[in-house]
Amino acid sequence: MNKQGFKSGFIALVGRPNAGKSTLINRLTGHKVAIVSDKPQTTRNSIRGVYTDEHMQAVFIDTPGVHKPKYQLDRRMMGEVEEALGGCDIIFYLLDVSQPFGAGERYILNRLAPLQIPVFLILNKIDLLKKERLLPLVEELSGTYPFAEIVPLSALTGDNSQTLYDLLRRYLPEGPMYYPADAVSDFPENLLAAEIIREQILLHTSQEIPHSTAVKVNAMEERGEDLLYIEAFVYVERDSQKGILIGKQGTMLKKIGAAARQELEKLFACRIYLDLRVKSRRDWRDNPAMLAGMFLHENENY
Repeated sequence: MNKQGFKSGFIALVGRPNAGKSTLINRLTGHKVAIVSDKPQTTRNSIRGVYTDEHMQAVFIDTPGVHKPKYQLDRRMMGEVEEALGGCDIIFYLLDVSQPFGAGERYILNRLAPLQIPVFLILNKIDLLKKERLLPLVEELSGTYPFAEIVPLSALTGDNSQTLYDLLRRYLPEGPMYYPADAVSDFPENLLAAEIIREQILLHTSQEIPHSTAVKVNAMEERGEDLLYIEAFVYVERDSQKGILIGKQGTMLKKIGAAARQELEKLFACRIYLDLRVKSRRDWRDNPAMLAGMFLHENENY
């Protein structure tokens, strides 16, 4: 039974690609629940991160960056955003203050306008902004939408992130504890493992490789008391990309695999045997069969 006055609810993080949503959700939960890179559209799934203290439980929903869909993959990503907005109590709209306010931002505000939900404008990356620019920027943006709160912060350094906890205790409704007190995420292990592998691909490759890559975990098996076997397929769209990803004598794939294995061992607290295989599937981003199971609510383990 929850004690009287306990607050709980769901908070959707929305914004343009690379606004810092994943970095913020990791900061607020105190755990790595979302992968992070400097490549736009790193996040493809809505990922829930959970923060619980004696006063509240806040369930943060990290969503893909809002962009114009080009492939079936993109349309499914934008579907993830719509679903998150339809089931939340508060919206954190993240704005990268190091970038100009443009048509993409106005599109997001127009989408939020019909929703009867408090919207916090999160001015992220203030560590990249000159101090004298902050107050004029707050005044300028306060007229673009009836924001419930405007919070300047740096998700990377943590500067002023504590303010969000205080505001959530005020704005969240009284409610139950949706997850156990020690829960940090409800993301299925197979999708989480795939995301960790994809993060290392993003960190180690450049040019067209990141966006044309998908990772699917084909098998996860306990082998012995302290060994987890993971078989994962990495899909690219062309044989030339396959060659880049594997590298000369397999050096790039070995580097990616070693880095992913280290992260997975931290995550699962056991030894990992990672079996990575690269496959070429032309136009997989427009292939419904290839996209099946890649998204949270289509996943059999959710």
